[in-house]
Amino acid sequence: MHSSPLNNRTVVVTGAARGLGAALAREAAGRGARIALLGHESAALRAVSETLPTPALPLVADVTDPAALDTAAREVRRQLGPASVVIANAGIAEGGPFATSDPATWRRVIDVNLVGSAHTARAFLPDLVATAGHFLQVASLASIGAAPLMSAYCASKAGVEAFAHALRAEVAHERVSVGIAYLNWIDTDMVRDADEHAVLRELRAHMPPPARRVMTAQAVAARLIRGVERRRTAVYAPGWLRLTQPVRAALPPVVLRVSRHELPRLQAMAPWQATGPLGAGGRADRAAAPPRA
Repeated sequence: MHSSPLNNRTVVVTGAARGLGAALAREAAGRGARIALLGHESAALRAVSETLPTPALPLVADVTDPAALDTAAREVRRQLGPASVVIANAGIAEGGPFATSDPATWRRVIDVNLVGSAHTARAFLPDLVATAGHFLQVASLASIGAAPLMSAYCASKAGVEAFAHALRAEVAHERVSVGIAYLNWIDTDMVRDADEHAVLRELRAHMPPPARRVMTAQAVAARLIRGVERRRTAVYAPGWLRLTQPVRAALPPVVLRVSRHELPRLQAMAPWQATGPLGAGGRADRAAAPPRA
């Protein structure tokens, strides 16, 4: 703990009520960091905070609400000290065909995943400048290669990758570093819920064996926090994902060929329908902030 650069520093994690967010909070606290946990669910945030070995501050805040994030940043500064690390982890997903998707729900995925990440950075950037800190943007394999029936999620993750690259170039001279976490399948409520839908389960089954494996949230969190400690500009979980970067231009044609072959078969098995918000986190987001057209 005492040898970690996170020891006695303040780390902010959004989407911290469960899954990867909670695992990130535990991993950073295990290295001696003070933790601010942001999310929708007060009881779940408190429950996570009570498991941490270091001072923790659970705060209810919607990442799409700049005023709420500004208030959270002030409270974190007052109770824990200025943030040295901010992890933009909050994210939601819904599967289904774009043509029949609900426009408000589609937009909500973009708002939470992309706009919410930008609002998070804006609220905490003064602290990161003051501490010469690190901003970690949680992205996805979807940032590199988009998949059918997940258009909003893929668009949002491609967007956060571009946002992080732009932000890194803007703040480097202020000694703030910006990293991007490229993740594959993680054992979370969101992924388990996606597997309950036959078409999404079948699409994952047609990925190459390494690409369809599921990692535990704690294993991913440990990898990401090690990257934060080293101020990495990119962290991959699993590590082989870095091999997709040199060949990312080839991925859309591959996805297109597989989709042309498999989607008609899957559509014949069962009609495509919107999945609704995936996972408990997605349902909590809808309950707290119903999508607006």
